[in-house]
Amino acid sequence: MEILINLFLTFLRVGALGFGGGFAAIPLIQSEVVTTYGWITSQEFANIMAVASMTPGPIAINSATYVGFKIYGVIGGLIATFGVVLVSFILIGIIAGIMTKFSKNKYVNSVLEVLRPVIIALILVAAINTGQTAFFDYREVIIFVVALGLLLKTKLHPIALITSFGLLGAFIY
Repeated sequence: MEILINLFLTFLRVGALGFGGGFAAIPLIQSEVVTTYGWITSQEFANIMAVASMTPGPIAINSATYVGFKIYGVIGGLIATFGVVLVSFILIGIIAGIMTKFSKNKYVNSVLEVLRPVIIALILVAAINTGQTAFFDYREVIIFVVALGLLLKTKLHPIALITSFGLLGAFIY
């Protein structure tokens, strides 16, 4: 029972503090599930991020569901997922009711403008932290550079990129 409470509270914190979406919450998720509780290893976390990024749905929800399921089966997955979405669900319900009233407020817009670069910094930190455990040899660095180049220089759809490199991985490894 204690593990379910910890799963719920952990992902409730992630949901409450993960401003900027799932990618911005990755450092918090990693800190909680790898460092604080040791529920998964750094390598497992990198794998979860890869799978959660290419499956439908928000990365924080996918991560919560995976970790919860790994720790306590279906019930754990449900509890962790409920924890991560609860605060957002409540806040969106409240905000949706009043947002039109404040959408042109200069103070609200100023706060949002200042938060944008902070969110980008959080996403960058998540990418760096994940990258530190994602590269094991020169082939993976080459794959990263090629994939990044394709994304930056072409209009290649992310699904096509993931599928292509997934198939490439099946042949390489």
